[in-house]
Amino acid sequence: MSNFWEKIKSLFQESEQSSPSQPVVHEIIERSEADMIAYEKWKVTLSAKRMLDWLNNQYTAYLSPTARTDDAIAFLNTPSAKGFVIHFHQTQYRKTEIIHLFDLLREKVLKMKYHSYVSDVRTFNRPQWVESIQRHYLKPSLNFKKTKTEKFNQGYGNIKIELEFRNEQVYNLRFSATTYQDHNFNKADEFKELMGMVLR
Repeated sequence: MSNFWEKIKSLFQESEQSSPSQPVVHEIIERSEADMIAYEKWKVTLSAKRMLDWLNNQYTAYLSPTARTDDAIAFLNTPSAKGFVIHFHQTQYRKTEIIHLFDLLREKVLKMKYHSYVSDVRTFNRPQWVESIQRHYLKPSLNFKKTKTEKFNQGYGNIKIELEFRNEQVYNLRFSATTYQDHNFNKADEFKELMGMVLR
């Protein structure tokens, strides 16, 4: 019996000391058959179109020198990483719709000569909440170099889509493309082109 309680204590200690790099729970994302049926139905709804239209409008506004984006979205633009974060806790979208959008973004990237490197979920403790992050991490299908002087084609770079939950409620969705900055790779394709493909 004492061994049982030692295991319980150990689990609580692990939970308290958990972090994004040391999660309490780390598992592969698996959608049920019911989830997949609901997702396929959602893709052709007005709700799905509205979400993509809104995101497209926000990106267009971001590119404009005069227009302003909604408070619920922010864009990232550095030499090596570009993307956006949607603060879904500031919107009225339902949890299931947001999860479907998360999976739809992955599906669209996979159609662009990308492969899925990992789709997982990590859960860990924060001081005020339990955080879970579902992640789709996708990499370009690199063309192998034939000679020493040839370079890899990196596409839009590595793409990461993360859906953050706090106490099981959706908080943020992050989409980012990170490019390689070394002589082994050709210059990355334009992020604007990636957004055009994703938001079609």
